[in-house]
Amino acid sequence: MPDFPKKTLVADAYSRLKSDIRENRLPPGFQAPEPELATRLGISRTPVREALIRLQADGLIRLIPRHGALVVALSPSDVQSLYDILSALEPQAGVTLAEAAPTPTALAPLYETLDAMTRALEAKDLSAWLAADDSFHQQVIALQGNDRLHGMLDPLLDQLHRVLMTTLAHREQLARATEDHRTLLHILATGDSNGARRELRQHRRRESREVLEIIEAQGLTAL
Repeated sequence: MPDFPKKTLVADAYSRLKSDIRENRLPPGFQAPEPELATRLGISRTPVREALIRLQADGLIRLIPRHGALVVALSPSDVQSLYDILSALEPQAGVTLAEAAPTPTALAPLYETLDAMTRALEAKDLSAWLAADDSFHQQVIALQGNDRLHGMLDPLLDQLHRVLMTTLAHREQLARATEDHRTLLHILATGDSNGARRELRQHRRRESREVLEIIEAQGLTAL
């Protein structure tokens, strides 16, 4: 194994494990001891242990003494709580970004992501659409510049991503969701902080209704 600095190994282990959890390669309920995960990643146990501590802080896993890491499953009530928190916090990211009067150059990544979302919708490429949707929200919270708010929202979006993956094939309002993003981007470009707050809150509430209806209709109990 190459001799990489410990911080690099920890960051790499964290990133790879988080990606596996987000994309359901390590599904809810998956459990493995540290040695197995270290072998999976091809690195020693120490950076894996530190990465797992970070993932537990993110709410993605639970560490069980002598049994390793358990990927946390979300119940329907957990999903509702997740949306309640997002609906309260994420609009503030929109407010902060709008109040900063972002330039067209600053917003360029959002325009590019919206274009990718539109192309994916037209091509009926659900995976590409969800990737663009996730990227759009991640970019909004990154661009708004409040590191503490970013740190609070980022783990919530990671948890939500897995839920959205699970329900994606049953969603019927992706065109409306795409237009929500277009409307929000126009609002941000005009510096309308109240409009940004309102649009982000309404967007998440519409999404939560659709997703929770799918969860109930499909009888999903662990996501």
